[in-house]
Amino acid sequence: MGNERLRGAMNAANLTKNGLAEQAEVSTKTVERWITQDRCPHPDMRLRVARLLNRDETYLWPELLTGSRSAAASQSELVQIWPTRPDVPHEVWRTLMRQATSHIDILVYAGGFLVESLDFVNVVKQKAAQGVEIRILLGKPEAPEVLKRAKEEGLMSLPERCKSTKEYLTGATDSPNVQIATHGTPLYNSIYRFDDSMLVNTHSYGAYAAKSPVQHLQHVPGGQLFNYYMESFETVWKLGDLEVG
Repeated sequence: MGNERLRGAMNAANLTKNGLAEQAEVSTKTVERWITQDRCPHPDMRLRVARLLNRDETYLWPELLTGSRSAAASQSELVQIWPTRPDVPHEVWRTLMRQATSHIDILVYAGGFLVESLDFVNVVKQKAAQGVEIRILLGKPEAPEVLKRAKEEGLMSLPERCKSTKEYLTGATDSPNVQIATHGTPLYNSIYRFDDSMLVNTHSYGAYAAKSPVQHLQHVPGGQLFNYYMESFETVWKLGDLEVG
């Protein structure tokens, strides 16, 4: 198949084989081998080509992400971990919200603390007005998984809290940049994504989300953790029912 990522990056940069060869100071035949035979250049050359094409080395040559390199990149994504959600300083939440310029994605059942303690409704309105794309997934109050979680945690008000959060957010859905959907999937982790930063609130059987650990992740090229949780979010988003304002 050859290296289609390299070919695509060259096209995006409007560089022919001759053009890349000239800038990288190699022969056109060498570039041809990189593409058609998926040859991997030496480290210095990989870095030069990646810079010329404005791509990460591991994107152009994903085989580099094996063993210790992938593990090291993933470890570097972990910024901080707190033993419970209340241990996360409010300023951390506010900073991540404030700094978001392109995407905010939220996956919860109720997430009441967002609207009750962090002024999330106004955050959504302000960020949407600035062009930030916002997707919020809330639990369906009548869904079996939500009712099951309520019983497991001894929080029988959970379905009502799902409804309450959605009602709070109703006034923030006028913008086309805001989408709210409901879901009935098992919630293994609550996910709060702000551009390339993410807070992940893990869940354990019989424990409140507020009493469970929270990881702060920062996306790093070559790391797997941030993308792992985003793939989970995207899967639930596809299964959710979009609310019509």
